Amino acid sequence: MFIYNRKEYKDRRKNLRINPTPAEIRLWGYISRSQIGYKFRRQHGIGDYIVDFYCSTKKLVVELDGDSHYEKEQQIYDKERTEYLNAFGLTVIRFTNQRIFDDMEGVLEEIQDKLNS
Repeated sequence: MFIYNRKEYKDRRKNLRINPTPAEIRLWGYISRSQIGYKFRRQHGIGDYIVDFYCSTKKLVVELDGDSHYEKEQQIYDKERTEYLNAFGLTVIRFTNQRIFDDMEGVLEEIQDKLNS
């Protein structure tokens, strides 16, 4: 079963890469070009979902959550999405957009810990 970067989502992935959120831009500035020791892809398709950042070497998904993720419906969707990704052996970690701006050092440490585990 082909699950990565399915063709039907190509335009959506491209649009998400062209129009990143400020938090995505900030985090990408720290993890792009293998700066933390591992290569990450942004807006990478996995099955029916497009994840914010993905490290294939470590099967690590990093998701950034804005204000809409506090709503109950979105939390249910996020839980289902995480369970789906976990079923493929992927680890998902989430950070709020606010944390990206308030605690980048802590975010990078947490990502590095996951990469090293």
